[in-house]
Amino acid sequence: MVAGAELIIFLVAAAVSLGASYVLVTRLERIGERLGLSEGLLGVLAALAGDAPEITSAVTALSMHQNKVGAGVVIGSNVFNLAALLGLGAVVAGRIALHRKVVLLGGVVGTWIAVVCLVTVLGLIPAGVALVAALAALIPYLIVLGASRARLAGIPLARRWAAWLAEAVAEEEAELEEVIHPAHGRARDVAVAVAMLVIVVGASVVMEQAATRLGVHFSIPPIIIGGVVLAAVTSLPNSVAAVYLAARGRGAAMLSTTLNSNALNVTAGLLVPATITGLGAPSGQASLIAVWYLALTLIALAFAYRYSGMTRATGALIIGAYLVFLGSLWIVAHTAEPGLAASVVPLAFVVACSGAGLAGRRWRLR
Repeated sequence: MVAGAELIIFLVAAAVSLGASYVLVTRLERIGERLGLSEGLLGVLAALAGDAPEITSAVTALSMHQNKVGAGVVIGSNVFNLAALLGLGAVVAGRIALHRKVVLLGGVVGTWIAVVCLVTVLGLIPAGVALVAALAALIPYLIVLGASRARLAGIPLARRWAAWLAEAVAEEEAELEEVIHPAHGRARDVAVAVAMLVIVVGASVVMEQAATRLGVHFSIPPIIIGGVVLAAVTSLPNSVAAVYLAARGRGAAMLSTTLNSNALNVTAGLLVPATITGLGAPSGQASLIAVWYLALTLIALAFAYRYSGMTRATGALIIGAYLVFLGSLWIVAHTAEPGLAASVVPLAFVVACSGAGLAGRRWRLR
């Protein structure tokens, strides 16, 4: 009876949090439009608002020293995003064409954030140092996205690099323009955004606590609760939107959206609270998720650059890799001393398959 009540609380809180998050995204886009933000910054703002449920859930868990749940929500949702937004989106669309400069611009920052996340979870650097390292890449990236072509030309770089940056930003904005059409913001949008933010925070706290209690009741490992259950549930709105847009041939913005979302997740949902409360002792399970996050990021970027987009076959491979990840994490979470067969071999298999795909000729569309 108690478990049934907790499940209802979890489902209601999840629905409220995700619904309020959707309204928050639309209102922040309108506010950003009124402020004259570029398409690139509007995309980042929308990603941040869409990440509110997982960021709040992670901060709640970390503040209560539920480190496996907190780290699992953030990093697990990033792995899920790669499979759902990019993988499933490509399968539905058949092909998503991307500009290579956009892949490189967002990919460098996205990869750097994934590396910082991994070394932090491994305990190689303190969370505060990791936060500085992440911001060192994220802040210049945001400045570049918000700068006009004239300002980019004035950056003290070689003329060739300045021109390359300007073209990359223009191409990213062209991709984002397909999916971002906010109305002009009004004063009431600010009030609605603040109200929705409060609701998202409150509902996400309730959702995280209910999920944790359900995990204890059913003896589900915390890393599964955070890295699989909460990670997937909090990422559902972005996933549904990605599939909707891909089905209508407007999936080009999904790479930028995914990379921006993942970078903000790590920075705001993991590194900021970990800097304040600490991340605890390194966890092999959290480290496993972080390794998969980095590996799938590199695999997705490699295919996107190699084929100037995502094909149906590429999407299927990424989804398959995510399923292998789930199996590996489940075995590791339920084994006292997991061996290489459960942790390293599955990842090596996925990397080998990806390498074979990248080495072969261009895949034809089916």
